[in-house]
Amino acid sequence: MHQDYILADPWRIIEEGFDRDHVKSSESLFSLGNGAMGQRANFEETYTGPSFQGSYIGGVYYPDKTRVGWWKNGYPEYFAKVLNAPNWIGIDVSIDGELLDLNTCTIVDNFRRELNMYEGWYSRSFKATLSNGKRIAIEVCRFLSIDQDEVGVINFEVTALEEEMEIVFTPYLDSGITNEDSNWDDKFWETTRLHSEKNRAFIEAFTMKTEFHTCTFMANSVWVNGNKEDQNPSISEEALKVSHAYSIKAEAGSKVSLLKFGGYVTDRNHQKSELTSIAHQSIDKAEALGWDGMLKHQQNAWKDIWDMSDITIEGDLKAQQAIRYNIFQLNQTYLGTDSRLNIGPKGFTGEKYGGSTYWDTEAYCIPFYMATKDKHVARNLLQYRYNHLEKAIENAQLLGFSKGAALYPMVTMNGEECHNEWEITFEEIHRNGAIAFAIFNYVRYTADYSYIPEMGLEVLIGIARFWFQRASYSELKEKYVILGVTGPNEYENNVNNNWYTNYIAQWCLRYAAEQIEKVREGYPVDFSRIQGQAKLSSNESAQWLKVADQMYFPYSNEKEIFLQQDSFLDKELIQVSDLDPADRPINQKWSWDRILRSPYIKQADVLQGMYFFEDQFSEEVLRKHFDFYEPFTVHESSLSPCVHSILASRLGKIEMAYQFYLRTSRLDLDDYNKEVEEGLHITSMAGTWMSIVEGFGGMRIRDDKLCFAPGIPKEWKGYSFKVNFRDRIIKVTVTHEHTAFELDAREEMTIRLNGERVVLKPKEVVQI
Repeated sequence: MHQDYILADPWRIIEEGFDRDHVKSSESLFSLGNGAMGQRANFEETYTGPSFQGSYIGGVYYPDKTRVGWWKNGYPEYFAKVLNAPNWIGIDVSIDGELLDLNTCTIVDNFRRELNMYEGWYSRSFKATLSNGKRIAIEVCRFLSIDQDEVGVINFEVTALEEEMEIVFTPYLDSGITNEDSNWDDKFWETTRLHSEKNRAFIEAFTMKTEFHTCTFMANSVWVNGNKEDQNPSISEEALKVSHAYSIKAEAGSKVSLLKFGGYVTDRNHQKSELTSIAHQSIDKAEALGWDGMLKHQQNAWKDIWDMSDITIEGDLKAQQAIRYNIFQLNQTYLGTDSRLNIGPKGFTGEKYGGSTYWDTEAYCIPFYMATKDKHVARNLLQYRYNHLEKAIENAQLLGFSKGAALYPMVTMNGEECHNEWEITFEEIHRNGAIAFAIFNYVRYTADYSYIPEMGLEVLIGIARFWFQRASYSELKEKYVILGVTGPNEYENNVNNNWYTNYIAQWCLRYAAEQIEKVREGYPVDFSRIQGQAKLSSNESAQWLKVADQMYFPYSNEKEIFLQQDSFLDKELIQVSDLDPADRPINQKWSWDRILRSPYIKQADVLQGMYFFEDQFSEEVLRKHFDFYEPFTVHESSLSPCVHSILASRLGKIEMAYQFYLRTSRLDLDDYNKEVEEGLHITSMAGTWMSIVEGFGGMRIRDDKLCFAPGIPKEWKGYSFKVNFRDRIIKVTVTHEHTAFELDAREEMTIRLNGERVVLKPKEVVQI
């Protein structure tokens, strides 16, 4: 059973009624971010019940020393972790001397949380009776500014319901924080200075080892019934905490508010000696706008985001809520303004996976950002990998590769590998292929070929050199084989000739060779530079092609399918439908030994390759492989349902595609995996977007044309989405009766609908 306490609403995530068992899950679900920082939806006031505290700054991390039982050569020295940053949201509230604490209140009425996705803010309200008998009403609203991305704002209102009372607000900054997932309980932060100036306070601190310098700041003001009070706080400074206390005598029925601006400035963007003065400037800008001005800016910023990225679904409220929630969280996590940043699987919502970059970005996220943003946003994601090329070459050298071979890390913050499970670090090498595919996908979609001569070709050369050295020639098979790998299906380790790995290796070798010739002929100046830097020999690509042309692929003549790996058919092929439900999920119920011997597939593997390279396989071949492998797939990766949904749509299995869509889109809202309290599945949310646009919408690039082959679930009356294709915006609307297109561009363009040519003219709706 999955959870079902989030109310259905097209634009809001709503929780009604206070349940202590939901607190940690809701801290994830109501998380906030603005691309530069993020925070879990922790209560501002004291809460003594179970909680997972988390505030995070983009790009600030700590190299936590690897902890393994048996060290192996080539292991990364550390596992990078996004750090729980100094807390700026804290506001202790006392009523006649008693702290407000929802864990100890005698009565909590009308508790409600709301995450307003359209306007980008989070609110919480309730009435409470404290153990001293005092009755109060609380309304809190906060957001992280999109425009001023170093600043957040909180408006905390207390209403005295029945009698006069003394309300004391004590807003604070606290750098005495820890991570939930520390390996060795290291000290992550060193606090160097705390100080206050009137209603403002600052904590300067830096991270151990990585030495990211930060200034955490706050500025407070008190308001009574909408009028600002001129009150100087009582200041308390401890070793790691600075607090300001404001005391107000509140009459019955009066509303007392604390307005708190807070946030972070770091030496990633400013000189470390100027952090406090920059923080003052940030506060000045925020205070000049005030709550109303900041909120108006926030509403306008989110309106612009939604104008391009919204997907509408008619007739299915939960599906509508889910896709908007996924789009909202993707935009909170990454807005493309900083090429040094990337997208972690949990974004700013938790610490699992270290907050690092995986191949998820290239395989799942880039299509979303290409289609809903300017192409430069996706280009920044590709530049991130180019900037790490030297580190990728070093990573390969540590594993014994040479001559400029590059192995991009499975998990990284700065280009160095920092994942410490051997079957991942050493064997899940298909991640190299996803990075090369993303370059191809970017050029195919945007027609911006300039990325390849400027940056991409060097990446492709390093990747091709890796595959060339990683493949070995089998005298027995008279083919090149790739041994000892883990494919996307992490429920098989150390297998030989994983089909997906071999296929994408072959494709990478051919694609790199092809791009060398294109750049040689069309961009001679760039080619000369690259040839010198990469020490590219004249016959190197010919050697790659020899390996590619003789690559081995395991195949079953009897079943007429490619095998996931050499010995897949040696397994006891019991389908998932025949498993005892008590055994699910197998990753929580079975030993690892039993999983490895089973036929069960964690996520799309062969089907991942057929999704990437769909146009290289006939519909009959796609159908055979889908019908064979999907029944063995347990979908215990968040990245699995979306690929299966897209392929099911392609094969006309619309009802199955719809079920997969619900699974991927409401993965966190309904907590299918029973782990949402650890954080959200941000990168798989991009797969949810793909499930609609590439799945139901059938969007593809074929022969350099934008193509659609729409389908629609019976549960929906219609749906619509926009894509930015080569600086032309196309709105697509699909119902059971027709498909309509509207073009926002200066010139007409040609697309294909179900293989037929359709001409779109600016501002005209074409309905077919």
